[in-house]
Amino acid sequence: MQSLKNHFLMAMPHLEDPNFAGTLSYLCDHDENGTMGVIVNKPTDLTLDALFEQLEISVEEAANAQAPVYYGGPVHKDRGFILHSGSAEPWDSSIQVTDDIALTTSMDMLQALAKGEGPERFLVCLGCAGWESGQLENELMDNAWLTVEGRANVLFETPPEQRLSASAGILGIDLNLMTREAGHG
Repeated sequence: MQSLKNHFLMAMPHLEDPNFAGTLSYLCDHDENGTMGVIVNKPTDLTLDALFEQLEISVEEAANAQAPVYYGGPVHKDRGFILHSGSAEPWDSSIQVTDDIALTTSMDMLQALAKGEGPERFLVCLGCAGWESGQLENELMDNAWLTVEGRANVLFETPPEQRLSASAGILGIDLNLMTREAGHG
């Protein structure tokens, strides 16, 4: 099985599941036990500043206080998942996805961000997306998704509303021109 870790998962135009329609997910883990990722193109109305307030984290220097908090997916919607540049070290509860991208689920990173410390580039997501073993592979065979290797510039430098089309552009396609009909004859 080829791992889809560090891949974008693009929802095909005909995917109508309200949790995933129009989404771009970044896959952080994929093995024989299943798949886990976060949706990276659905900002919520919640800002980082408001999240700090809800969590009673005192803000000292948060330069990104007005950054949006993203809807990361329908699983563990009450937990924060921080996709960030750099190393998983020294953060608690982190996994290294690539040499320069990690996912952290611990409060120590949010506290660091509130102090103006921590990684330079990050996305804070509430919730994540998960698939049981074989589930995503079946959905891929049903043409529900397209995949392409992930790119940090799409995650951290592209505006959220352009991330899905930017990832499709890596493949040289325009999702708006794709038909709802699958190509199986």
